[in-house]
Amino acid sequence: MASKAWGRPWVWDPRLTTALLSLLIYVAYLVLRAFAGGGEGERRFAAALGVLGAANLPIIHFSVKRWGGMHPNVIGSGGGGLHHPDMKLALGMGFLTFTLLALAMLVVRARLHLAESRLAALEQQAIELGIDED
Repeated sequence: MASKAWGRPWVWDPRLTTALLSLLIYVAYLVLRAFAGGGEGERRFAAALGVLGAANLPIIHFSVKRWGGMHPNVIGSGGGGLHHPDMKLALGMGFLTFTLLALAMLVVRARLHLAESRLAALEQQAIELGIDED
């Protein structure tokens, strides 16, 4: 898609580059949490990666303000994208959609945690009753 717009597959635009850095930080966080184990050191390192990922968000904003880039400024002074009512509707629908997606993911995660705790309680009861795992 970038090849059609800019004639090459990757452009070193500040917004794209810092967003890629943020994505790589969050992928590293998820991989570390999934595969490194549950030790104290692993949890601390994952927390530090999460803080680094959150600290990168203002860097993305200020890199665009400082270095410009190829993308137009849509929201704010000098932008021209939100004057039309359809664009305001699209922005509002996007906010609503991602809010509902986040809430749905939160509900699914809570239900998963509840099921895991119930399973752990049932396993503990089975151990106390002397039921073998075989």
